[in-house]
Amino acid sequence: MLVIPAIDLKDGHCVRLYQGDMNQATIYSDDPVATALRWQNEGAERLHVVDLDGAVSGSGVNTAVIGRICRALTIPVQVGGGIRNLEAIERLSFLGVSRMILGTVAYRDPDVVAAACQRFPGHITVGIDARGGKVAVQGWTETTTLEAVDLAQRCAAMGVSEIVYTDIARDGTEQGVNLEATLALAQAVALPVIASGGVATLRDIQRLAPLESRGISGVIVGRALYTGAVNLAEAILVGKHLPH
Repeated sequence: MLVIPAIDLKDGHCVRLYQGDMNQATIYSDDPVATALRWQNEGAERLHVVDLDGAVSGSGVNTAVIGRICRALTIPVQVGGGIRNLEAIERLSFLGVSRMILGTVAYRDPDVVAAACQRFPGHITVGIDARGGKVAVQGWTETTTLEAVDLAQRCAAMGVSEIVYTDIARDGTEQGVNLEATLALAQAVALPVIASGGVATLRDIQRLAPLESRGISGVIVGRALYTGAVNLAEAILVGKHLPH
């Protein structure tokens, strides 16, 4: 199971939000590139980057920083936040982003997702963010009536290669991953699902790792890495089912 460190960008800084609230941001670093290199050096096989400003505004705000991160790293970088059209996807691909994570647009304009999957096969991920099982969009500021599982099944039919599933109530809280909801989603689609939101300790990784055979291919870790509650190298070993 992949253990993927997260970098959330707000105003060019590395931050972590509490339950997605832009007003509850903790700044962890003023140098996102150095942070990205740190996670690569500690063994990360992939990096997860979110343009928080972009997620709310609907357009890439931290694109220049993302380009610098991609140029500095040798591991794949996946990016989400504010990617609403094919032009934005093409721009990120040109910068060296390996996987583009589409969120709001998958709900509002699925034709864009279908076209992106044709244009960039194997490189389109959909981020499904749920509050109480319902899809939330627009940087989590709006909750819809659509069930997360229903959106996942639609995306699978369009040719999406992967899903990142975030339980908003757990995100940034270090309360533990919502295993039940994540597993239910993974079993509803024949796509790899990456768990996100709430990782607090190595125990969360230990509980997730055995579920790899049931469709949960990875886990994104954010705040717990920055507070020191989780050591990335140890987490990677646990993800590979090795003693740490």
